[in-house]
Amino acid sequence: MRIGRALTVGVTLLTLTVVTGCGGDDGTTTDNGAEAAATPDRARTTAPAGGDTAGDGTTGGSSTAGGTTEQGFDGALPEASDIATLARYVDLFTSCKEVETGDAYDAGHDASDAAWGSQEAADASWGIGERAVCKDFTYPIALLTVSDMRTFQTAAKAAGDEFAVGENIAVVPVGDEQVEALSNSELVFLSCDPDFAPPSGYRTESALVDGCVLSDYWPA
Repeated sequence: MRIGRALTVGVTLLTLTVVTGCGGDDGTTTDNGAEAAATPDRARTTAPAGGDTAGDGTTGGSSTAGGTTEQGFDGALPEASDIATLARYVDLFTSCKEVETGDAYDAGHDASDAAWGSQEAADASWGIGERAVCKDFTYPIALLTVSDMRTFQTAAKAAGDEFAVGENIAVVPVGDEQVEALSNSELVFLSCDPDFAPPSGYRTESALVDGCVLSDYWPA
């Protein structure tokens, strides 16, 4: 699966928390009810590029409470506690409506309108916590919470799949318009393709798995 065809990321030093209809601790909200709160008190570590800090062929990254594994981009990628939060975030950049659980979506659509992950979400080797699907005006978007990002990246590498990812989330848009819209988000592009080579000026860092990278360059 390739971004812009059957698939799938810019970054700010913000951790995403999306709320609807209420303010944050300081009483402020962003447009569409989404609030992005900086977390300077949260310890974040980044593995050395290409390092095998785990001693198992994978690059480093530190584990934190709740099973979240911090990765590149200074450990400041967006994260979401649930599908509703992730859907509201995606909807800030491209339409993400009619949110359904993955099983409900699969039951009501045939192969011609399939969304990624029906088999993968049921396979523990992918480390997917929950799968849901929303729709823009044309295509389905797979929304994933990831319980173990290292496991997820290992499976993505083995499958040759590429994703838009955050700290504990992944998104699988379909179509160039979705990809272009989400490239303005804080998600990053996960690729394990050895030939992936962004143009100069884009940021690329090692992912949690050896041979995989995160980048703010989204291939068309």
